[in-house]
Amino acid sequence: MNSVRPESRKDISAAGTQTLQRAFALLRIITKHNSQGIRLVDLYARAGLERPTAHRILQGLLAEQAVRQDKQTKRYFLGPFIYELGLAAAPKLALRDIVYPYMKSLAEHTGDTVFMTVRSGFDGVCVARAEGSYPIQVHLIDVGLHRPLNAGASGMALLSAMSDDEIARLARINVERTRKRNPGFTEAMLRANVNATRRRGYALNKAFELPLVLSVGVALRYPDGVPAAGLSISAMASRMSKARQEMAVRCLEDAVLSIQAELAKAGIFP
Repeated sequence: MNSVRPESRKDISAAGTQTLQRAFALLRIITKHNSQGIRLVDLYARAGLERPTAHRILQGLLAEQAVRQDKQTKRYFLGPFIYELGLAAAPKLALRDIVYPYMKSLAEHTGDTVFMTVRSGFDGVCVARAEGSYPIQVHLIDVGLHRPLNAGASGMALLSAMSDDEIARLARINVERTRKRNPGFTEAMLRANVNATRRRGYALNKAFELPLVLSVGVALRYPDGVPAAGLSISAMASRMSKARQEMAVRCLEDAVLSIQAELAKAGIFP
């Protein structure tokens, strides 16, 4: 006979939900720092957890191979099980699969780095990167990195293609988030960036993290007009003359037209 009282069952359920939420919080942080890995001390501090709690959850994730720990550095990385989940969750013909060959061609033609960003909630997520042949390549963001959607040229291009109501909703959240890294950022600045992007027809962005880098970005849409992704080309600002910016934008626009035609032919919608 089950002797657990209903109130106890509620407590157990709440505790289980909390543990799950904390596990996903740790996984998101590890994802953000997956290229270099992240130390336990930084993990639990960023997650707002006590060290024993974070360590206990990480041990469970390690056992399930959702994360792995480098034996020498002790840093945590995503594990093979996350890769397996990604493969299983991916559609038979993913948007990235169609876009990436065009990104490679863009990188080969321009010699610079090409990024693809899609939306995830209030974030833009880099889902692909293609590198050109120019000796100095811009590794501004890693694949899998989440940033506020208004960050970067590809994210700003995608944001600017959305409705005014959706932009207003995103701005309320993302302005505060952006201020954590750029204290002077305001909603007026975000809206000015959106308006300038719409007026030009492309996003132009100097990276806050790397001010010597300049990027241009355009939006890619599904056949029904819904914004699908942002594509950008990034290079050292000293290389990105006005004429080169215009060339990069033309290349992006040509690629987007071809991609959108392929999406329509394949019948791929959101």
